Amino acid sequence: MDPFATFDFADFWDDCEYSQQNYQEPPPSDALIAELQAELGYRIPDAYIALARRHNGGLLQRSCHPMDEATSWAEDHVQVCGLYALGRKKPYALGGEFGSRFMQEEWGYPDIGIVIADCPSAGHDLVMLDYRQCGPQGEPQVVHVDQEADYAITVVAPDFATFIHGLVDEEAFDDAAETLEIDLVTVDRGTLSPIVQRALDASAAVLPDGERALRALARRITEEKGFFALHADPDSHRMYDLMFWLYSQLTTATSFTHFLKLPAEQDDYETPCYELMLPFDLVVAPFGFKTGGFAPGFVEEWWDTRVAEGAIVPVDGGWRFSAAAEQALLDELKAIPGGAAV
Repeated sequence: MDPFATFDFADFWDDCEYSQQNYQEPPPSDALIAELQAELGYRIPDAYIALARRHNGGLLQRSCHPMDEATSWAEDHVQVCGLYALGRKKPYALGGEFGSRFMQEEWGYPDIGIVIADCPSAGHDLVMLDYRQCGPQGEPQVVHVDQEADYAITVVAPDFATFIHGLVDEEAFDDAAETLEIDLVTVDRGTLSPIVQRALDASAAVLPDGERALRALARRITEEKGFFALHADPDSHRMYDLMFWLYSQLTTATSFTHFLKLPAEQDDYETPCYELMLPFDLVVAPFGFKTGGFAPGFVEEWWDTRVAEGAIVPVDGGWRFSAAAEQALLDELKAIPGGAAV
């Protein structure tokens, strides 16, 4: 029996261009499903296959699932970004570039089953199928696994079908006023990443009021969205610009990945990277001014746009802003009004 025969899919999927390019695949063939099960070592639940026959992976509009137990995300729910397709062509598919095996082998997630969904933290927590109780051929639970809490595992739903039926819109947990208040304190008063602080100190002669400009831009973003997060809008792109410019005060990016990613062996703030400038801190040395997560696809889209525009240009040893783009950014930053006293 199809567990989704009477399910209302209105406003369930977010079929935006990013979802189509990075998550969604055509309905899987029986041969492909068999291949994936052999590679992963687990039987994919019938309900997962039934859903993939209808719509194979994608970003979700109904992205939140109620929880009886608190996690690092919230007291009463977890939020997911997208569901992995049964496939291997798209990055966020079970057999894709950032699929189940990648998250276990490269990010250290436990070998308890299959990674099926990512979360807004961009890899620092995930949703998995957990086969520990049922065995590789059984009916797995759906669990939340939190890398930041030593890979803590919390049950979300008893099975995949129940998980999908339980997803609701984020508005069901609307605490917008409280979130805005908290995030305004974050952008106005939160301590800065040591990397950002070093870069601001190094660039003080060029941008003497850099911290105020940074906080003013972050406040404008927060007031517009209702929370502090970066996406694909113009102000988010300006914040990516500022982070890249600050990064460039300390070193030259040899590639987009070099700018973006935390080196695997790094456990301090010595080497600059975007991940430790704004999205995340280190447990041993936390800071307050951070978004708490990010979507690499949005940052990559910004990078590709700036390269295509000629704003980010190749130089000896890597990539930097052109002189014209740098000056335009500095002029705009100096003109941003407001910002809390620091």
